[in-house]
Amino acid sequence: MKKSNYDKFPEIRIEGHRCVAGWAALAETIASRLAEKPLERAVVVVECYHGVDSVEVLAQLAAVLRPVLTVEAHTTLKSEKQINELVKEFVTDDPVFGYMAPLPLLGFFDPQKQQAARAEMERAAPGVTLVVGTGASFLASAPDLLVYADMPRWEIQLRFRRGEVGSLGVPNRRESFAYLYKRAFFVDWRVCDRHKKTLMDKWDYVLDTTVPAVPKLITGAALRDALQQTVARPFRVVPFFDPGPWGGQWLKDVCDLDRTEHNFAWGFDCVPEENSLLYRFGEHAVELPALELVFSHPRELLGEEVFEAFGDEFPIRFDFLDTMEGGNLSLQVHPLTEYIQEKFGMPYTQDESYYMLEAKADAFVYLGLKEDVVPERMMQELEAAQTQGQTFEAENHVEKWPIKKHDHVLIPAGTVHCSGANSVVLEISATPYIFTFKLWDWNRMGLDGKPRPISLEHGKQVIQWDRTTQWTQDNIINQVKPVGAGDGWREERTGLHEGSFIETRRHWFSKTVPHDTQGVVNVLNLVEGAEAIVESPTHAFAPFVVHYAETFIVPAAVGAYSIRPYGAGEGQECATLKAYVRTPIRFSAKYSILNN
Repeated sequence: MKKSNYDKFPEIRIEGHRCVAGWAALAETIASRLAEKPLERAVVVVECYHGVDSVEVLAQLAAVLRPVLTVEAHTTLKSEKQINELVKEFVTDDPVFGYMAPLPLLGFFDPQKQQAARAEMERAAPGVTLVVGTGASFLASAPDLLVYADMPRWEIQLRFRRGEVGSLGVPNRRESFAYLYKRAFFVDWRVCDRHKKTLMDKWDYVLDTTVPAVPKLITGAALRDALQQTVARPFRVVPFFDPGPWGGQWLKDVCDLDRTEHNFAWGFDCVPEENSLLYRFGEHAVELPALELVFSHPRELLGEEVFEAFGDEFPIRFDFLDTMEGGNLSLQVHPLTEYIQEKFGMPYTQDESYYMLEAKADAFVYLGLKEDVVPERMMQELEAAQTQGQTFEAENHVEKWPIKKHDHVLIPAGTVHCSGANSVVLEISATPYIFTFKLWDWNRMGLDGKPRPISLEHGKQVIQWDRTTQWTQDNIINQVKPVGAGDGWREERTGLHEGSFIETRRHWFSKTVPHDTQGVVNVLNLVEGAEAIVESPTHAFAPFVVHYAETFIVPAAVGAYSIRPYGAGEGQECATLKAYVRTPIRFSAKYSILNN
């Protein structure tokens, strides 16, 4: 297997600002700021994203600031019963899926409790009043200092698994991870993001508590400068990796992961909804959600047309699926657009593709159906497998295709598919990544020892039965077409299917390749070659080095850029796979719901 110098912690260095670390130092920083303009009464608000340990924040800051009054925002929440009733229709009884909640954060709070808290704050003795927690900013509309304590979603998920965090507003941290994640995905994160966007321009300080007991503090001005710099240059988000029942061994070597882990199944290399950005301020690195960039600079990042269609949502996702020396993924299908809109409130669906980064001689994919498939018989056998424990013979109904390194398999929604053992997939898809309807999971348990949920009732509503062997071969396997060439490079169109809004282009190169965003965000991965360098022909950004298998983002605002072999990649033929949103966006009417 090919090894690389893959960077698991890509940093963006920011000059001209400082970061303070440790509770004592950052509390002293806040105290010094208050001392610059002494007030008889000062209100410090620390608004917390879901998942932040507000109890720790309050205790540590209070030890230094010595407030005359502390207010915990959670004491003004509605009752647990009221909140559960509020979110019930969005959480639903489905074990995996809910409905995207349009709720405002304010709806989780009791107006009378809030009024009582404000009255107590007005009666406070001279000195500092410290208000902390999710919804703290509701209690002081014009605080003397506003601190925002943020956290990437991946860290929140880890806290779910450790039983440290429950759902927004309720003490349910002992619930299963699957439930907590579902509730966060469909309710909590939507609600908190909506509120966050109203505050971003007002932040005096930003607090990173991702690493327990090692808090970091920067000014809001420093973050705004960092985001402005990021959107003008290529960058990477911080990847994260997770084991799975079918996971493999390739990611351990290529991405230099913990060899003692049983496997790694997923590598989330570009999922801005859940990934983070790592900013280096002098001796300290601050980790913050990548969504901060999407929310604050959507037009420069995505491009005007993409923003008009999708709003402040990053529509492209890159991740790894490692089955090398592992097992098959679940046999699955993704919902059609109309179905995902109606059932889950999601405006667009998960059209995707498998780009084969690596494959052994016996590697394969299940894709499309047999020419003689009988839908009723296939569904009967799937139902018997689910309810009676029988084995579903996939090859009697689903076509099995051999695949090799650098093949590109396109998977429009509604197509039955799964990747088999002994391959590594670079999965390129639209962003709604949890909407996978599992049809069959090979009679195996999840890592928790329990059966993984099968979504047969959903799946049978969206399977496209006419996507059989010949159609699959003619339309969605290796639809590679040459589209351009130059000195030392050639360009090929590889997908996605015409029904998707994503276009992919592969460039093979031994010399410099010219690129241009044409006003649309580009997402690329170095799929061949040890190392390459991304440069600006006008020196608008500093040269940016990427390594094998690393995904990177080129914001729409960058415009012209070039890529060439570099360092360990010199003398090799390298290749990148680039994805971008097709324009003019034929789907804008369909997806414009995002802006509503």
